[in-house]
Amino acid sequence: MFLICGEALFDFFAQPDVDDSAARVAFEAVAGGSPFNVAVGLARLERDAALLTGMSTDFLGQRLCKVLEHEGVDTRYLVRLDDATTLAMVALSPSGSPQYAFYHQHGADRALTLRHLPELTDDVSAIHVGSYSLVVSPTAETLGALIEKEGAERLVSLDPNVRLKIEPDLDRWREQIGYFALRADLIKVSEEDLISLYDDPDGEQVVRRWLAARTSLVLVTRGERGVSVFTREERYTLGTQPVEVVDAVGAGDTFQAAMLCWLDEQGKANREGVAGLERSEIERMVAFANAAAGITCTRRGPDLPRRAELAAS
Repeated sequence: MFLICGEALFDFFAQPDVDDSAARVAFEAVAGGSPFNVAVGLARLERDAALLTGMSTDFLGQRLCKVLEHEGVDTRYLVRLDDATTLAMVALSPSGSPQYAFYHQHGADRALTLRHLPELTDDVSAIHVGSYSLVVSPTAETLGALIEKEGAERLVSLDPNVRLKIEPDLDRWREQIGYFALRADLIKVSEEDLISLYDDPDGEQVVRRWLAARTSLVLVTRGERGVSVFTREERYTLGTQPVEVVDAVGAGDTFQAAMLCWLDEQGKANREGVAGLERSEIERMVAFANAAAGITCTRRGPDLPRRAELAAS
């Protein structure tokens, strides 16, 4: 089972303005948050997944719990807190890229403390961490302690998924990403994140630092320009098939979930499996993840695909 660690929130999507001078703005609320999406994505791909996060006891938090249960995500590691549910207001650019404004200062998903650390059961074989839960205290320190305690023998994957609207301090992001990267086997990072954090769209120098430690595989996603693959021995680029994009919300989370799904289906969702991947296997994994992300891009919001929508890997 995959344990996905990080935020759960509601995205409020601004509806297209008919009259932008009107006093009312219409929104559609959709359950989300990058780790939440990854957990749901894995469940839809018929993989066992649980979510570890602080979950509010307010009515939106109750709704998030019901969504997880409906999707088949294991909820045993949820920590119920009286803090509010984080809200993200989302508007789409003309190209379909999301623009965010967060309401999170007292969010339950940023309030995990060391006393909330769970004892993981033996069926948890892999841990995934990512997004702003890596930088907001005390959740960031709690997840770090979890990785220190439980990650030594388990596969650990990382997706920075930078959100500067939550934490604008680049040094904080660099420090925390560096900390978690030292303890991760597999890193998926977007070109946008490399630009935001290091002003380096190529990423060669920072990726090579990651690969000098525990990490054995780094994938840099570049949208329609494909995926750059870095191993300790080589670097190459894999293309992707173009799709008619409605919006890109949830595409990166879909890629992450599909990548973990592929590894699990091939019996490679462990430290040795990822370290031993051959180039042909990486090509198949990336093609599967790209196909899944492409489906999400053709739909509005983070509507991740189900296993039956994808060809056999």
